[in-house]
Amino acid sequence: MNRRRVVITGIGAVTPLGLDVKEFWAGLSTGKSGIGYISYFDTGNYQVKVDAEVNGFNPARYMDLKIVDRTPKAVHFAIAAAKEAVELARLDMTQEPAERVGVITSTMIENDYIIKGFENLQKRGPRRGDPLFITKVSPAVVSSQIGMLLGAKGPNSSVNSLCASGADAMGTALNHIRLGYADVMITGGADASLEATAIAGLNMLGALSRETDPAKASRPFDLNRNGFVYGEGAGIVILESYEHAQKRGAPILAELAGVGWSFDAYDATAPQPETQAVAISVALQDAGIKPEEVDYINAHGTSTRLNDACETKAIKAIFNKNAYRIPISSNKSMFGHIIAAAGAVEAVASVLTINNGIIPPTINYETPDPECDLDYVPNVARQAEVNVCLSNSFGLGGNNCCLVIKRFSER
Repeated sequence: MNRRRVVITGIGAVTPLGLDVKEFWAGLSTGKSGIGYISYFDTGNYQVKVDAEVNGFNPARYMDLKIVDRTPKAVHFAIAAAKEAVELARLDMTQEPAERVGVITSTMIENDYIIKGFENLQKRGPRRGDPLFITKVSPAVVSSQIGMLLGAKGPNSSVNSLCASGADAMGTALNHIRLGYADVMITGGADASLEATAIAGLNMLGALSRETDPAKASRPFDLNRNGFVYGEGAGIVILESYEHAQKRGAPILAELAGVGWSFDAYDATAPQPETQAVAISVALQDAGIKPEEVDYINAHGTSTRLNDACETKAIKAIFNKNAYRIPISSNKSMFGHIIAAAGAVEAVASVLTINNGIIPPTINYETPDPECDLDYVPNVARQAEVNVCLSNSFGLGGNNCCLVIKRFSER
């Protein structure tokens, strides 16, 4: 039985590098850093001073003020990215059976809503509670708001696997189309959980960089890396069955050829390279791709001591000697770790890499680490033909999801 091919027809992004795909790619392809000092709260008592914020974003440009007032920031980022992706895909919902268009996204709960809701309850009493509290804090708020905005009545849900969530949402949407539940899926992730509570907790875990120079804070695979930089933003992708895209004359940017999942079942925070390798292997098998056919790896590359060394081991386990010839880079060196949206934003970057023939660099790479001895495209972007890209996402706690994105071919 032939399986439905799934193609990517639209992409949208709101990131610390820019408010749309054009700005995002301009920064990514030139090695620009979107990392700066934390502006959302006073860091006087915090060891962590830097983050990667979305600057200059005005949600009223993309949606009605009523929606802005009634939804959290992740929704604002997601709607802006979704509108861009839909426009690029030339997807006209008036021409689509609404029940054949679905939405699957990922996000993190924004703790400030919970804290403020509790403070309001304590101060003003239960009869002054926010009637929209549950819908605001629900992880499903992003997918439901996109669905309502566009009138998409097909499958609609949210997934969360922490740092693997964005890729997880895309892989789940891929299989919804393969199984015939939808012809079009709007998918990806949005995250605006960059808050004092999260920063404080992850700092105590030792996961965040305490570097005081923003330009040097995120340094994946470098010997002197000392933690990741918390980011925010959104990446949205339009997936369609090839037949559907072809029928409506949609622009085809790439093919989402495969997905692979695994779970470490090992530790609440530490990664396990052997199980990460399983997700890579499953994704390649699902895509019908041999390891030697991979041209580029968009690494998870968080800039933590454990993750980068473990990811390097996982890559070596699958690619053996070929691991040394494959260019690998970490987008997070430039825009930090967007947690639940990271895999989706990096998938957008992978599509752009394939279409532009430029591999973004891993910036701040200065001192080689003996445990990380592969080609990480240090500091300067590289021109290269990329036909097959592996995009890795490895979640805190052991959720692993890898995507295989290919240059589209009629064959």
